Amino acid sequence: MSLSKMHLGMSKCYCGRSQAYDTCCGSIHKDMAQALIAEDLMRSRYTAFVLANSDYLMKSHHSSTRPLKEKKSILKWAKSVKWIKLEVLHTTKGLESDEEGTVEFKAFYFENGALEVIHENSAFVKENGHWVYLGEN
Repeated sequence: MSLSKMHLGMSKCYCGRSQAYDTCCGSIHKDMAQALIAEDLMRSRYTAFVLANSDYLMKSHHSSTRPLKEKKSILKWAKSVKWIKLEVLHTTKGLESDEEGTVEFKAFYFENGALEVIHENSAFVKENGHWVYLGEN
């Protein structure tokens, strides 16, 4: 195991939760069914942006809205910015027993020397029995 991977497993997850990456978003990256609520999936997608994991970003996107043609540009952009933090502001529905939900969040990053923020109210639905990102609500 490389030192960087070992460090990832022991440090706080990129999504802001106090768990280690391996037991938080890392477990969801390996198996999306581990995202029990919509917020879990949203946090795992933020972490995938931090790690420039475009395969996971595509897989966790609803099949009807998946931006496959933009995969390379998404990867390039995710690598070009420095991710700072995620703030979850509000959720509606999105619990284990729900079929849909929303998560409002702010994702902070540096781009070209300036602090930027993505403020979005994201829609999530269950597809094939697990949560996926549908799009901006």
